[in-house]
Amino acid sequence: MLTQATLGAAATALAAPALAQGRMEWRMVTAWPMNLPGPGTAANKLAERITALSGGRLAVRVFAAGQIVPALGVFDAVSQGTAELYHAVPSYWLAKLRGIGFFGSFPFGLTAQEQSTWINHAGGQALYDEAYARFGLKPFLCGNSGPQWMGWFRREIRGVDDFRGLRFRTAGLGGEMYRRAGATVVTLPAGEIFQALQSGTIDAAEFVGPWTDAPLGFHQVAKNYYWPGVQEPSSAEECGVNKAAYDRLPEDLKQVIRVACQSLHDEVVTEYDHRHAVTLRQLVAQHGVMVREAPRDLLIALGNAAGEVVKELREDQDPLTRKIAEAYIAFRNLSAEYMGYSYAGQFNSRALSIRWS
Repeated sequence: MLTQATLGAAATALAAPALAQGRMEWRMVTAWPMNLPGPGTAANKLAERITALSGGRLAVRVFAAGQIVPALGVFDAVSQGTAELYHAVPSYWLAKLRGIGFFGSFPFGLTAQEQSTWINHAGGQALYDEAYARFGLKPFLCGNSGPQWMGWFRREIRGVDDFRGLRFRTAGLGGEMYRRAGATVVTLPAGEIFQALQSGTIDAAEFVGPWTDAPLGFHQVAKNYYWPGVQEPSSAEECGVNKAAYDRLPEDLKQVIRVACQSLHDEVVTEYDHRHAVTLRQLVAQHGVMVREAPRDLLIALGNAAGEVVKELREDQDPLTRKIAEAYIAFRNLSAEYMGYSYAGQFNSRALSIRWS
């Protein structure tokens, strides 16, 4: 829990943004361990890009989880002005507004490309802005991990009955889906997952995918690696900026932040795709990881649970959550009509072809 005392101590420990000859220094707090492959390194790149594109007029300094505030405290820290911007994922903030989950990931929802399309071309950004304005923030998507994995399991899962009762580290609306399917959901930041898995405090854990998961060591204590990660067909990374600080910027520096985030998005998605593939080969060949497909009856149970989550969000007491849910569902249905012919058609056809050597 991030308290006013914590924020006050952090603010005292760090000087206010430096202003000298038209130059500013902003602080980025992140939800990640320092230099964690994937989100941690993406946060570093975003800070470097904003600094470079602004010609040094807006220099961004990165602080990893725990250096100023805890991993899950970055939203409040930036909202209240302790830092100027953060790097995290929207799924961490469902307690603030349940509709926020749609901007990050949704079980059986949008892929990374579809998510970016919704935000940039189908009204998603306006809803994103409206939601975060409640908390004094200006949000930007700045990356996506692509399809995630169901996760690391200490024992094999042969069906839905084996899944029920598992203590499972997950988060967000996907976590709500898993809870309804019978798991006991435990939400932990990245730096605490391995110890919990090793000690047996949890039975399974999902985080991102091979490239990001491997350095955290999950494969050392749980050899069963399950796909597909239907809890997150994609998982957007976001940059949240203190809105008052953002509004004070001249227009060109506002554009610097927007362009830095947008330009990083494609770079992050494609890096994940490549490095996940390379790392998965290594995990299987060098560490004895067993790649397993989730049982069909479990996937059906999860799909039914996700449908219950959707229904509740469409009937949520907050009108903004209802508004976001309807917009997301409408776009998902539209995109599904086309993607079934285009991308799905290409992947299915390619799977029938002889492998090239």
